[in-house]
Amino acid sequence: MLKRMLFILTIVMVSGCSRAGNGDDYTAGDIRGFNHTQQGINYFTVNGYGGRLTGNSCCVMLPMKWTPDLKAHIEWEVDPDTASPFPGYQDREKYKKWEKEVKASYQKHSTVVDIPEYGEKRCGITVHFLPCNQVKVTTVCEGYGTPDYPIKEPMNMKEPAQCPQ
Repeated sequence: MLKRMLFILTIVMVSGCSRAGNGDDYTAGDIRGFNHTQQGINYFTVNGYGGRLTGNSCCVMLPMKWTPDLKAHIEWEVDPDTASPFPGYQDREKYKKWEKEVKASYQKHSTVVDIPEYGEKRCGITVHFLPCNQVKVTTVCEGYGTPDYPIKEPMNMKEPAQCPQ
């Protein structure tokens, strides 16, 4: 019975990314992310759908036809790596205190950005996290670093001494 339930759940999850939703008005696409900063990003979401920084996640729903008011609500959590050094696992109390400190240092951010115009060819949403908690998104199918890719910022960018307002 458990194997059957897992099989059905797997089929439902896999098929969700390949078919349109809400009639034929929307289509599902993958979510991808690139961290251009030197801080760790624990997780992010696009319009409530979860994304990963390693590989693709399923799915985000996009209208079949782009409109000028189309937005992406991005939420993410950053690990600024400001906690004290890892104490090891030997002293459980020290470890628990450190773990609490690490989790308390996490910073949550959110922003709303325009989704650039797309036509019939679109490949989900790719989110680029930049210094100063800036975010850019694209729906193009080309890969990051290719000549036609619209986002050109390099990886591993340093945070400036002062961020623009």
